[in-house]
Amino acid sequence: MTKDKKNALIYSAPLEAVEEMIALYRPSHLMSLLRPSAMSQEMGETPSGILPKNHLRLELDDIEAKAEAEMTAPEARHVSDLLDFVLKWEKDAPLLIHCHAGISRSTAAVFIALCALNPERRETEIASLLMARAPHAYPNRGLIRLADRALQREGRMRDAIKKIPPPKTYGERRASFPCLIPKGRGA
Repeated sequence: MTKDKKNALIYSAPLEAVEEMIALYRPSHLMSLLRPSAMSQEMGETPSGILPKNHLRLELDDIEAKAEAEMTAPEARHVSDLLDFVLKWEKDAPLLIHCHAGISRSTAAVFIALCALNPERRETEIASLLMARAPHAYPNRGLIRLADRALQREGRMRDAIKKIPPPKTYGERRASFPCLIPKGRGA
């Protein structure tokens, strides 16, 4: 990695930790992945310390595919917005990604972001880093499937995530990841 490349951290967390994480780590960007009703009822306005233009709100339920009429499954537009947001992030301050529990949608978004920011890295290496730093992670398979297609990873993202078992314990649900993974370093 050259010295001129910025390598801010990406943090993941549950909704309940967002205010504390903003105070501690001072991210410039925030990504919220919440069910549509929770976005207004539980998230409310963009938290203090984040500019509204730097807050991506993705409204989707924690499901893989459309199950019930009132639920919002991950769609290609969610992944497109996520990738656009991550690739425009300048990496001079952290990015905080959260969902309701900090287990599925947010860790899927972290995995997708790391794959997008590190196109030369193998998906299995990125999945290993995710599991080493966030053993509670169980990335949303629907988001991963769509991102795999968008990033033209030919099923490799899907396959790497398939190896991640459901967590045995949820414990601490906060984690940090370097946005650019140095060569020769996996987990």
